[in-house]
Amino acid sequence: MLADFDHACGKIGLQLKLTKTMFMENRYVSDAPFSLNGTNIFECSSYVYLGREVNMTNDLSPELGRRKRAARGAFKSVEEVVRKTKNARLRAHLFDSTVLPALTYASESWALRKQDEHAICVA
Repeated sequence: MLADFDHACGKIGLQLKLTKTMFMENRYVSDAPFSLNGTNIFECSSYVYLGREVNMTNDLSPELGRRKRAARGAFKSVEEVVRKTKNARLRAHLFDSTVLPALTYASESWALRKQDEHAICVA
C-alpha cells in the first residue's frame, strides 16, 4: 500500500522523505518491520499534525501540556506591559488577544474529560 502511494506521488512530482516518514501502530497492525525501497520506516507513539499532538490512545494530557506552555510563552511576551499598566481593560485585552488563542488553539477537536477541564482551568 505504501509502495502504491509512493508510486502515485511520483507520478505528480511529489517525493516521500523516507528519513522523515514515520508510522503510528494500532492494534490492527502486525509487528512486522515496515520498509519502502529498502529504507526502514520507524514507528512513533505520537506526532504533531496541524498544530495538535495526536496519539493512538487519544490522550489529551500531552496536548494540554503543550497548549499551557504555549500560553505561558505568549504571556511572557506581554508580561512587562501587563505589569506596568493599570488599565484593567487593556490588561484583559492583552490576555484575550495573546494568551487565550495560544491556550485554546485547535480546541474544537478536543473531547475533554472532567480532569482535562480542571487542568485547563488551573493553567
